[in-house]
Amino acid sequence: MARKYFGTDGIRGLANGDKLTPELALKVGMATGLSFRRGEHRHRVVIGKDTRRSGYMIENALTAGFTAVGMDVFLLGPMPTPAVAMLTRSMRADLGVMISASHNPFADNGIKLFKPDGYKLSDAMEEKIEALIDSDLQAQSCQGRGIGRAKRIEEAGTRYIEYAKRTLPRRTDFTGLRIVVDCANGAAYKVAPEALWELGAEVISIGVDPDGYNINDKCGSTSPELLIEKVLETRADIGIALDGDADRVLIIDEKGNVVDGDQLMGVIAKSWKERGLLTGGGIAATVMSNLGLERFLSSLDLKLDRAKVGDRYVLESMRENNFNVGGEQSGHIILSDYTTTGDGLVAALQLLQVVLTTGKTVSEICDIYQKVPQLLLNVKFSSGKPLERVHVQEAIAKGEAELGKTGRLVIRASGTEPLIRIMGEGDDEALMINIVHKVADVISESA
Repeated sequence: MARKYFGTDGIRGLANGDKLTPELALKVGMATGLSFRRGEHRHRVVIGKDTRRSGYMIENALTAGFTAVGMDVFLLGPMPTPAVAMLTRSMRADLGVMISASHNPFADNGIKLFKPDGYKLSDAMEEKIEALIDSDLQAQSCQGRGIGRAKRIEEAGTRYIEYAKRTLPRRTDFTGLRIVVDCANGAAYKVAPEALWELGAEVISIGVDPDGYNINDKCGSTSPELLIEKVLETRADIGIALDGDADRVLIIDEKGNVVDGDQLMGVIAKSWKERGLLTGGGIAATVMSNLGLERFLSSLDLKLDRAKVGDRYVLESMRENNFNVGGEQSGHIILSDYTTTGDGLVAALQLLQVVLTTGKTVSEICDIYQKVPQLLLNVKFSSGKPLERVHVQEAIAKGEAELGKTGRLVIRASGTEPLIRIMGEGDDEALMINIVHKVADVISESA
């Protein structure tokens, strides 16, 4: 069933554009609040946001919607997405909300929703909320004493820092480590540097001066060039690049090399297996994860289960297979012993723990497999469903046959933009690149 408002990760779009407006946010608050009524108690919702200017507008509209249907609102201010998920559980809230467009440019924004257990909503629940959004919500609103109230929670950041630190063994001490952290001028600009400093590290912070417009702007996990430069300049042991809402992370080793989510998952899986912490005999990733990771895990007698793109689909695989490690190549790392969603800071702390226990450099630890060459192309389309056209399907089938068992094609429609994403992977790089471009040309002609 095609959905009108929700995409791969909540609701996302141009703030005050044709979709994500204050009117819609008001209705989302009302519809979601009505969907999560669970008895006669005073219901509560926690709301966090990143540093986009439009966050004020959406926060106020959501607050009006929730209070209109009788929910009390607890405003956390700028806070990482995983902190919102954690505080939803910790504060026994009926619902958690994060206002963020993650790694997107500042003009975009979004609404992510969490259940009382800190997990994101199912497709079925989102469809139920969509139906309510388009219904007569005013008829179900509260009056008089039934209207909710709102207040700000000042200690939310401190609670998240303590939670992140507790994911490490007691008395862990990062003294002697020089760490550069890039917070993308986003939600973790206060809590990430503070947590690392409290653990004893020498911390050099960049991307910690948000002005409402510079989130993800030439910084953070989507633009690690500045971080690479700073790591080399300061001779740091590691660079940590978060995105706008800090649910994803990329690592820069001491030589300036980028360590992606696949490599980080491999390191954590190996470490946890050796320590007897890994469950399920493998990890969950997505169809985009590198074949090199799969081969590396196989050498450790571990399996890789591939889910659809989107951290909630990775979580579904983790829960089905009893895995406690999962994630995406882009840097969403989910460690379900601690978190219910991607947590960039917590994932980075796990790598730092390996650095401490082994005495090795980050480059030595993360150089664990040979990457299979990959190429990702995006093809814009204006309308329709180009992937359903017969000649497009034939071109894809032909490309897959040419790659055979030495490579893969992954082709999908974006859940947030009018794009067809084409990923090719193969041991024969020249052949793979040729096939990807051929398929892209056919789709482009049909778009």
